[in-house]
Amino acid sequence: MISKSKVIVRYAETDQMGIVHHSVYPIWFELARTELAKEAGFPYSEMEKSGVMTPLIELNCKYIKPAHYEDELIVTSRVSKLSPVRVEFYYEVFNNTDTKPICIGTTTHALVNKDFNIINTKKLHPEIYSILEKMVEKEN
Repeated sequence: MISKSKVIVRYAETDQMGIVHHSVYPIWFELARTELAKEAGFPYSEMEKSGVMTPLIELNCKYIKPAHYEDELIVTSRVSKLSPVRVEFYYEVFNNTDTKPICIGTTTHALVNKDFNIINTKKLHPEIYSILEKMVEKEN
């Protein structure tokens, strides 16, 4: 399953050079990841109510081409790796006028309980693990 989220670059997201600041891309990753969970039928708020939290443990981002104020972008998100204790999301950011990504990245999240102890979701929350499994999309 791949989610696509549209973003229009706001002025506040650009730096003195007129390009999107590097710190903005992880925010867009979160936007796309949240949309992916909603599209899968299990938003983050529901997962958290069930007792499963997903704190970020790693972030990688490769900037290929800059984006500018008012550019229309598409941010794609998919689950690229899954284990009972962690999940990795893969992102691509496309300028609406380009077919190649201008940025790619990943975020890795631990699967923990409300006390932030790592849990085996496959064993303790099989319904949540099953939803995450359905979201896994292998690289083309």
